[in-house]
Amino acid sequence: MTSHQAGIQHSVSSWRQPCPTALSAERGALIEETARRVLVRGAGRLLVGIDGPTAAGKTSFGHELAERISDLGRPVLRATLDDFKRPWKDRHLYDRESGEGYYRNAYDYPAVRRLLLDPCRSPEATTCALCAIDPLTQVNHSARTAPLARDAVLIVDGVFAFRPEIDAFWDFRIRLRVDEELSVRRGAVRDQDWAGSDAEAIHRDRYLAAERVYLREVDPLPRMDLVIDNTDFARPRVVTERHAQGVFRK
Repeated sequence: MTSHQAGIQHSVSSWRQPCPTALSAERGALIEETARRVLVRGAGRLLVGIDGPTAAGKTSFGHELAERISDLGRPVLRATLDDFKRPWKDRHLYDRESGEGYYRNAYDYPAVRRLLLDPCRSPEATTCALCAIDPLTQVNHSARTAPLARDAVLIVDGVFAFRPEIDAFWDFRIRLRVDEELSVRRGAVRDQDWAGSDAEAIHRDRYLAAERVYLREVDPLPRMDLVIDNTDFARPRVVTERHAQGVFRK
């Protein structure tokens, strides 16, 4: 469960993506600045949420941020909300394939809180689970735990990361922004192997539709510490940022 770099604990999920290689000096500088913004929040445990539409680059950004925070001397835990979905064997009990159904039913938020967020928020807890059910194999890994240091930084990426069920846990909120059509195109290419010719329709009719429900109902943007345009991976740029005084700069 430990990455090649000491101090980073990863999920055991088979869905886990590798940390990308450095793309540019501009991206490296943004990751560096983001890491420092996170760490000034305090010396104790910090919980960072990374949100954005499907295929916005959330997981890669989370891995890069984890690497830099570890370099700066803090232990890091990496998790993704996709490892806390409800099991496929129960899908006949609810709609998970329409956009509305995916938004309402795909994720097991009580499990996210019980296994991951509550322990990380509790000073007495010494372990947490970084994966409940593997999205690919459907193996339940909730009994496999990672050590939880008192100064650990938990970085969690996923769509709908700032839903009311889990929004109060975050110390630092990041939103990655990409155009809707770019999200669909990237996602369709990424998921071609398992979705085949249906990939674009799945991303447009399920994931994009669910994202629109989320934005309409939750409106997470006013609560973000950073909104980053991730259209160009090599040249991401900060769109808005919130300082400690609560003032936004655009």
